[in-house]
Amino acid sequence: MNKLKTEILCAVINKGGATDKDLMKKLGLSKKSSKKLSQALSEMKKYGDLINKKGVWRVKDPEDYFKAAVSGVNTKSGFISAVSENGLGFPETERNNEYFVRGKNLHGAIPGDIVLAKRIADAVGDKSAEAVVLEVVEKSDRLLTGTIIANGKKLMVYPDKLCDAPLEISKISCDNVKNGDKVAFSVKKRGESHFEHMVEIKECFGSASDAKTSAEAYMLVNGLHVEFPEETLLEASKLDIDTPDPDEVTRRLDLRGEEIFTIDGADTKDIDDAVSIEKTNSVYKLGVHIADVSHYVKKGSELDKEAFLRGTSIYYADRVVPMLPKELSNGICSLNPNVDRLAFSCLMEVSAQGELLSYKFEKTVIRSRVKGVYTEVNKILEGTADDELKEKYKSVIDRIPIMRELAEILYKNRVNRGSPEIDTPETKIITDENGICTDVKARERGTAEKIIEEFMLIANKAAASLAMREKIPFVYRVHEAPASEKLISLNETLNALGVNPERITENSTAADLAEIIRKSRDTDKYTVINRIVLRTMMKAKYSDEPLGHYGLVMPEYAHFTSPIRRYADLSIHRILSDYVYSPNNEKLVKKYAKFANEAAFRASQTELSAVSCERECENFYMAEYMKEHIGEEFDGFISGVSPSGIFVELPNTVEGMVSASKLPAGEYEVQHNVILTGAANGQVFTVGDKLRVRCISASVSGGFVDFEIVETAKPSEQSKASGDEKKTGGDKPVKPVSFLDGLIK
Repeated sequence: MNKLKTEILCAVINKGGATDKDLMKKLGLSKKSSKKLSQALSEMKKYGDLINKKGVWRVKDPEDYFKAAVSGVNTKSGFISAVSENGLGFPETERNNEYFVRGKNLHGAIPGDIVLAKRIADAVGDKSAEAVVLEVVEKSDRLLTGTIIANGKKLMVYPDKLCDAPLEISKISCDNVKNGDKVAFSVKKRGESHFEHMVEIKECFGSASDAKTSAEAYMLVNGLHVEFPEETLLEASKLDIDTPDPDEVTRRLDLRGEEIFTIDGADTKDIDDAVSIEKTNSVYKLGVHIADVSHYVKKGSELDKEAFLRGTSIYYADRVVPMLPKELSNGICSLNPNVDRLAFSCLMEVSAQGELLSYKFEKTVIRSRVKGVYTEVNKILEGTADDELKEKYKSVIDRIPIMRELAEILYKNRVNRGSPEIDTPETKIITDENGICTDVKARERGTAEKIIEEFMLIANKAAASLAMREKIPFVYRVHEAPASEKLISLNETLNALGVNPERITENSTAADLAEIIRKSRDTDKYTVINRIVLRTMMKAKYSDEPLGHYGLVMPEYAHFTSPIRRYADLSIHRILSDYVYSPNNEKLVKKYAKFANEAAFRASQTELSAVSCERECENFYMAEYMKEHIGEEFDGFISGVSPSGIFVELPNTVEGMVSASKLPAGEYEVQHNVILTGAANGQVFTVGDKLRVRCISASVSGGFVDFEIVETAKPSEQSKASGDEKKTGGDKPVKPVSFLDGLIK
C-alpha cells in the first residue's frame, strides 16, 4: 500500500468516514491531485479496503484496524501489541492482544513506535494472529543496540536485532568509537524500511565481544535503572544503621528468644525471609518471618517511588540490580544473623495432614541464629555434614528434620490436589574475577530449596486468605486457566508426539496436565512434554482481584515473602500493616483500593521486563562461554523447530540454532509446533530428538550460538509417521522460564 493510500485509510478511520471533499481537505491535496485521489479510492474499493455508501467512504471491516505498540523487532519479523482504548470504535478486550508481523510489513517501525495496523490472520493454536503495519502514528526515540563495523574507512553500525544489514551513521555523539564496539543508537532519519534508516550513535560501551558490556547496553536501552537517583540515595543513607529504633522494638512481639534462622544461597546478601518450627503432639507451629521493609520504605517517599518504578530486583550472572539501595537490601532490612531485625511474621499452625489450622500476622523483632546455606543444610539432611557444619547449626540442627517432615506433607498435598510438577532447568552462570563467563551449568535444587519453597507457599496462601476473608484491597498473584484453543493445540501436539492426549480437552484441569507429565516421567519425551505443557499455560501476573492460581490449584494466593526484591510483596506488607494496627475495612478500602490496582499493574509490567532482561543477559554470557568452544562437539536434543531451522539445547542449558541452510536441502515446514518436515531426503526433525552438534559460531553481542549437526539419532517411528500428517504451521518456540514463577523466595 503506497503512502497516499495509507493516508487515505488513516483519515477515513480517524473520522469514522469521509467524502472526497473531506479527504482533499484532510490530506492537504490540491485540485491537480484530485485525479490521483480518485484513482487511489477506486483501487482501494476494488481490493476491498474501502466501501462507498451515498458518497461516504468507510473501511470495509473496521474491526480489523487497530492501534498498536511495536513490542519487538528482529531481522525477519516483529511483534506488535494492541493498545487499549484505541479509539477505533471497539473495546480492546474483544481482541487478541499480540500480533506477528513479517519484516516486509513493518515498514520500518521500531520498538516503542505506535502504529496503525490491520489484522490479516487470526491466531491458530500456538501461532499468533498476524497483522500488517499501515502507518507509524507516533515515532519512538528509543535507543537500540548494535556493533560498530568498518566499511572501508567509513564506520557503520550493525544492529543486534533490527535488520541484517549495517546502517548508515549520520552523527556520533560520544568519544572514541571504534570498530568492534558495542553502542547504543537512535534512529535519526527514517526510511521506508529498516535498511534505509540513518542513525545517531548515543553511547559507547566498549568491546562487543564482552558479555558484561552487552548486558550493560541492554539495561540502558530498555530503561532498566542500574544507578539510584541522588535523592533516593540520600534517603537510604539515613537508614544506614546497624540496629532498629529501640522504641519501635518495644512496640513489637519479641521473638528474639526463638530458634529462628535463614536458608539461602551461599552468596545471598539480601536476606528477606527466615523460618522457625516446632512440633507439639500432632500440630506443627511454623513461623515465616519476613523483613519488615514497609516500616522503612514509607508510601510516597523517594525510596518508595524508585521501588515502584523498578518493581523488582534483577539477577543475572554475577550481578544484582536491586529494587532498593544496598543500605536497605543488604543492611537494615536484611535478616542477617546475630543482629536484631524488624520482621513481619506469619505464625501458623499446621495439622499432621498439612491443613492450615490457624494463622496470624504480627509485627515482630527477631534475631536470626544462623545464616544457613542450601548446600550445607542439604548435607545435614543427607547425613554427610562434618563436625564444623554441625557446630555452625548446633542451635537449630534438631529443627531441620522437622522442617523436612512438614515440607514433605505439604508437597504431597500439592501433588494430590493436581498441581503439575513441571521441571524446567535454570541456568547458573559462573564468571571469573573480571566478570567473564568461564562455565555454564544447570542449576540444581536440593531438598533444602524445596523445604523453603513449601514454607513460602503456605505463608503466601495465608496472606491471600486473610485478604479474601476480610475483603480488603490486595495485590494477588494470579494464574488463569489456559485458553481453550491452547489446550486443543496441546492435544494435537501430544498426539503428534505419540503421547495419548485423552485427558486433554478444551476444559482440562491442572490435574489433567499433571497426569500427562507424570506418565511421561520415565520416558525420553519427559523434558519435551514438560516444556510443551508449560507453554500451554497462561503467564502468571499480579491483580487486585483474587482470580486464583491454576498451576498451584489454589483459590487464594499472593506474594508476601520477598519485599526486599518485589514491589508486589512490599505493597501487601503496607496494607497488612495497617490491618494489623487498625482492622477497619472501610478505611482500608478507601485508602488502598486505587493503590492495589496500580501496584498490581506495575508489578506485572516490571516482572516481564526483568524476566526478559535476565534471559537476554544469560544469552550474552552463554555466547561468551561458547565462543571459547567453537569447533567442539556436544550432545544435545532438539528443543524447538521453526521454518528457519532447529534449536538444540545442551545438558548445561546452552541453546543454539542449526540454520535450515545447514540442514539437508528442502522446503521446510512446521507441523504441530514440534515437527519439522520438508527435507528432500525425507528426514524429519522432532522436538526431543537427540543430536550431536558442533559449535560453529557464537555472537556475544547478539546473544546467539550456531551449531551444525554432526550426527543424528535414528528417527523414531512416530517421527517418520508424523511427516505424513496434516500441516499446521508453527512459530519459533519461546525458551521457557521456571514454572515455579518466582515462588521460591
